[in-house]
Amino acid sequence: MSTPTATAWQNRPAPTTAQDWIARAAEVAAVLATDAAARDRAGATPYAEVQLLKDSGLVTLLGPVEHGGAGQDWPTAYRVVREVAKADGSIGQLLGYHYLWNWAARLVGTREQWEHVEAEAARNRWFFGGAVNPRDNDVVVTEDGDDLVFTGRKTFSTGSKVSDVTVLEGVLEGTDQHVFAIVPSDSEGLTFHDDWDNIGQRLTESGSVTIDGVRTPWSSAAGYVDKRFQARTYNTLNVPTIQLVFVNFYLGIAGGALETAATYTRSKTRPWLHGGHERAVDEPYVIDTYGDLTAKLWAAEALADAVAAEGQKLHDDPDAVTEQARGEFEVRVAAVKARATDVALEVTSRIFEVTGARSTASAEGLDRFWRNVRTHTLHDPVAYKRREVGRWVLEGELPEPTWYS
Repeated sequence: MSTPTATAWQNRPAPTTAQDWIARAAEVAAVLATDAAARDRAGATPYAEVQLLKDSGLVTLLGPVEHGGAGQDWPTAYRVVREVAKADGSIGQLLGYHYLWNWAARLVGTREQWEHVEAEAARNRWFFGGAVNPRDNDVVVTEDGDDLVFTGRKTFSTGSKVSDVTVLEGVLEGTDQHVFAIVPSDSEGLTFHDDWDNIGQRLTESGSVTIDGVRTPWSSAAGYVDKRFQARTYNTLNVPTIQLVFVNFYLGIAGGALETAATYTRSKTRPWLHGGHERAVDEPYVIDTYGDLTAKLWAAEALADAVAAEGQKLHDDPDAVTEQARGEFEVRVAAVKARATDVALEVTSRIFEVTGARSTASAEGLDRFWRNVRTHTLHDPVAYKRREVGRWVLEGELPEPTWYS
């Protein structure tokens, strides 16, 4: 991949508004798009791609301005993720997960902790990964004087080898207390394995990780004061926040698929020999399909933007978040997650109807859009998202905060 150097970005004024940052993300996407299909086939560790995110300033989008961050909000972050994912779903996912794990200190930690983490992350342009997979056995956390020691294994650790720091999570031995801590990704005892070999999202570095006696000071345990966790409802906002990350890179992938397909249709697709048209773009069924898919995508994007704005109100006043407000927000997130899943799967599948048989050539790489969406939309069953919405409509039942709701 031919990427702009850090100097190339520095020679231009840094974006200052949300729209300017979304435009910067579009520039990054244009670079990624030049060889996205080839990089997908190669499946190499995306060091250059993550460096591009750093050089462009996108990694510090949510960081404090006084420490070199952009000071932007979550609705802007979601739009940036969507824009990057149009070109490369894997890099969109990596960036979105990075935003969540960067924000995890604020979600769970004390003010002193998150201010320190966010300042260091912005100054050093850290890229975050996370070894937090609730489907695996809990990592065991033991005390050793003033240190905590994490031991266990996780099947997935998105961002692994390209991250500067990794969020660990485990249960304090002999208790039911969960502990989050941020450690350097090159910590002794932290071993990332090259075993991510799935059909889609191939560049997300989502392989397994062994956590063998990784040490961190008690003081880094997020949200703990004198070894006691300071609970508040805002702590539980991590799931709806990252589910909206999912929504936006699904929609970004769908948007990229539609744009790529349209370019192909305009330039390469042949009209049906019995249709009576000289150009594929004049075929009524082609016009109808693009109109149908675009309308569905625009509707899902509008809902995603509306829900993101609702969530920002909760982020603006964390101490005021109530169980009711949190639950109602999760219902809205569940609704848009269900819609985004359906729309993205439909768009990425149906584009072949209007690009034609030759578009299935491996060199075109159009299949990567569907493979990427299909792979990640299996993260958690979308039927349970619709259930959350249905139970709320029928019974006023709010979703109980879990690792998936």
